[in-house]
Amino acid sequence: MRNQFLSNGRVVPIEVHMSSRAWKAYVGVAVAAVAGYFLMPNDSWPQTIYAELVGLFATGAIVVGVVEHRPAVKAAWLLFAAGQLLNVLGTLAEAVIGRVLQLETWPSVADVLWLGLYPGLVVGMYLLIRRRTQGHDWGSLVDATTITTGLGLLSWVFLIRPVADDSSMSLVARIVSIAYPVGDILVLAMVTRLLVGAGSRTLAFRLLAAALLLYLAGDATWAVLNYVGVEPGPTAVKLLQMNFLTAYVLVGAAGLHRSAREVGEPTSQRTLHLSPALLVLLTAASLIAPAILAYQVWHHQVTDGIAIVVGSVALFLLVVTRMAQLLRQIERQSGQLSELTRVDELTGLPNRRAWSTELPAAIERARRDRVELSIAMLDLDHFKRFNDEYGHQAGDRLLKGATAAWSAQLRAVDQLARYGGEEFIVLLPGATAELATGVLERLRASTPAGQTFSAGVATWDGSETSEDLIARADQALYQAKAAGRDRILVASMAARTATQLGGTHRTAEAET
Repeated sequence: MRNQFLSNGRVVPIEVHMSSRAWKAYVGVAVAAVAGYFLMPNDSWPQTIYAELVGLFATGAIVVGVVEHRPAVKAAWLLFAAGQLLNVLGTLAEAVIGRVLQLETWPSVADVLWLGLYPGLVVGMYLLIRRRTQGHDWGSLVDATTITTGLGLLSWVFLIRPVADDSSMSLVARIVSIAYPVGDILVLAMVTRLLVGAGSRTLAFRLLAAALLLYLAGDATWAVLNYVGVEPGPTAVKLLQMNFLTAYVLVGAAGLHRSAREVGEPTSQRTLHLSPALLVLLTAASLIAPAILAYQVWHHQVTDGIAIVVGSVALFLLVVTRMAQLLRQIERQSGQLSELTRVDELTGLPNRRAWSTELPAAIERARRDRVELSIAMLDLDHFKRFNDEYGHQAGDRLLKGATAAWSAQLRAVDQLARYGGEEFIVLLPGATAELATGVLERLRASTPAGQTFSAGVATWDGSETSEDLIARADQALYQAKAAGRDRILVASMAARTATQLGGTHRTAEAET
């Protein structure tokens, strides 16, 4: 048996406590380390080595978390660690190339290492998403595709296409330059899909999402600065580098936290729901294409007409698809709600509302086909006493058991419904009073838990309304209970006249 200790009146496993302490220690050291980076001299070996140690420390935390907690998708976390390690080594490679080898080559091995971050993040997130989602979550896929399409168009116009058209750069340089925004788009697509999809939102999940968003924010900031031609100062560069260090330690904190094992746990399919924040984001993404067009028209130079048209069409179709999904969801929910209003929750039988619709239709069929039609009202004897003696749960089990037993004894054309409480009603198409009584006798013999019921049978006279027919069956049931219970009585035709004259007053006129 594992050792345990008592904390605040709760018994907590020692390994959980130790894991929590280790995680808090990591976070404390990592925060201090990132803050300390600001004190390092720019473009120096101490600064480079410091950044390498922070990155390696965070990457090691992911590996330790995988070994310690055995998350559901270990491969995903190991891919995060591998991608992050390559990115960290890219910084070291850049320093060696520039300071030791005195080379000013671009692109270089450092770019290959930096780009290695993207496959690790993209494939790792894909594995998490596939494990977290059961079936096809089309709503989340459309949401993620809409946001990615809008921002991808933005990246194409301002980052990718200008580089692709720049003949002053070598082919390799252009490919490497384009690879960075393309990698960001892929990461954005996976992050968006991860965030809008179903699944638990544990601390590890939130830390991982925050780290990925920091990666994207850092790359976007560099891209904007390059586009507008602004050379950031030493302090700004250091702050941007600290942004990436923070992303490193957040991934490490996510992997080291014990809730990392739940990030990849499967979950039920997500309901197509649009939160206000997601709706704002989808709206903004959908407006990117016309905003770019307006920007280029304002500058009297539409250089990306084809891309804008393609992006606009894609966004329009995605919005229509999302609307269609929501409409289908509403229709399904409406149908389910309608069904719930007609079905008794406990027994699964049609309820009184459904019966009120079915009986008039059955009477019309009997009138058209000129056949007999009978109904029966059933009431479990002494049900309140049974509840008081054995409890309401036992009473519920009796109702469900009786429902199952009776349904097995009915003919294929008969319909059993719960009228209310312990009272049931049976529709017996094509049945005379004698046949209906025979069917009910089978039901009496199958009643579970040694219980009995009283019943009243009424056969349609060819002209009375459904309300009158029910009233006669109810009167016969009342008479059966008054006569000592555990019996079946058939309402006489004379009872119909009494019902019409007496309104809702029950009479004792019934015959066996």
